[in-house]
Amino acid sequence: MNTKVRGYPEEIGRLRELDKRFVWHPFTQMKEWSADEPVIILEGRDCFIKDISGRWYLDGVSSLWVNIHGHRKNEIDDAIRNQLDLIAHSTLLGLGSVPSIELAERLIRIAPKSAGYSGLTKVFYSDNGSTAVEVSLKMAFQYWIHRGRKGKDSFLSLHNAYHGDTLGAVSVGGIDIFHNTFSPLLFRTHKAPAPYCYRCELGLKRGDCAMDCLGEVEKILNEHSHEIAAVIIEPLLQAAGGMIVWPKGYLIGVRNLCDKHDVLMIADEVATGFGRTGRMFACEHESVIPDIMCLSKGLTSGYLPLAATLATEEIYNAFLGEFSELKTFFHGHSFTGNPLAAAAAIACIDVFEKENTLELMRPKVAVFEDALGEIAALPHVGDARSIGLVAGIELVKDKKTAKSYDWDEKMGWKVCLKAREDGVIIRPLGNVVVLMPPLCIGNENLKHLMDIVKKSIISVKGCL
Repeated sequence: MNTKVRGYPEEIGRLRELDKRFVWHPFTQMKEWSADEPVIILEGRDCFIKDISGRWYLDGVSSLWVNIHGHRKNEIDDAIRNQLDLIAHSTLLGLGSVPSIELAERLIRIAPKSAGYSGLTKVFYSDNGSTAVEVSLKMAFQYWIHRGRKGKDSFLSLHNAYHGDTLGAVSVGGIDIFHNTFSPLLFRTHKAPAPYCYRCELGLKRGDCAMDCLGEVEKILNEHSHEIAAVIIEPLLQAAGGMIVWPKGYLIGVRNLCDKHDVLMIADEVATGFGRTGRMFACEHESVIPDIMCLSKGLTSGYLPLAATLATEEIYNAFLGEFSELKTFFHGHSFTGNPLAAAAAIACIDVFEKENTLELMRPKVAVFEDALGEIAALPHVGDARSIGLVAGIELVKDKKTAKSYDWDEKMGWKVCLKAREDGVIIRPLGNVVVLMPPLCIGNENLKHLMDIVKKSIISVKGCL
């Protein structure tokens, strides 16, 4: 499509009407959507996106956490064009492809490592974060079968966890408002309290506990490790749960408990991977190497759907055997290892290395944290938590008691809609305003983002 909408402005009205008539949007109450004039995006450049009426917005959530290096990054555009001149797609069922091979080698090279341990060595491709998690669950379950431990058929996950929307991923999720509806369809899991220090499930105060929530994980493993195949976590940051940032030591504590109780550790780095937390992968902050790691979102810098589930050599070897033994991992996707997406992912990793993205993030993180400190002081901000260039700003009715706004007051949405009026796109998770800008954002634009967020919170009725 041209940068101008054909038939403008008549075409704008037509597109909005067609959207309302035919498109069912995710996580959206369509009755309300149909009553509004939807913003329809036409173009993107760097940290900005433009709608069909020609208005530009700062993309404060990286188009739902996927865009790393900005929209229309030349290196990624060129990589996709070059691959398109060769082939758009071929299957990995019985065939290989050049981009999928080269990407696998790159992923293993940048994956978390430690001296004397080979760590993650194999890559299984799928097409989104949910499927990467589904792969990890089935892989862990089947691994124990091949090890002669058929009773290890459950999983341990955390409250406030979100691992995707397919049924296996929902089963290990822990966000009631998203997941309760589907409870009759889900398999049994064990749940432990989340390390949510602002709203501790155990009634403790930040700094006054001995990480008792980790002790609850150990209690479950003490009793049920014989039936638990793996502990699945979002390392350091429970994103969709409200941008819950973990206390230092919890992550390595989970790793140690998994080793102690002979269960696998699955790290869901779909949201946290590729620099979001200030390291390439969140596990690196505490020198943790998971047995299985799930990747997606930033893998292609938001260009094309692609996911990868990385596993250790030990897990991979458990699936080796004679054809007749049926040890094969019977799982796959039509677009597994899609060459266009793999080419985009390789280019994304190249940009990290060429532009020293992680190193250049450090001064931006300082700017980000300073601005969050100012926002945290506002009367109706209960908590402003962050790691890297990710933040959750939790709005409360009463700062002293941490009393929440009722769900139907939609305070998070009101703040985000006010920010949109001022040219910034952000989204809430209930009463938590989420910020996750592209890593390439410059200091000036970052300060502008934070200024608009602060002004939006102040201006919304009830947050004065």
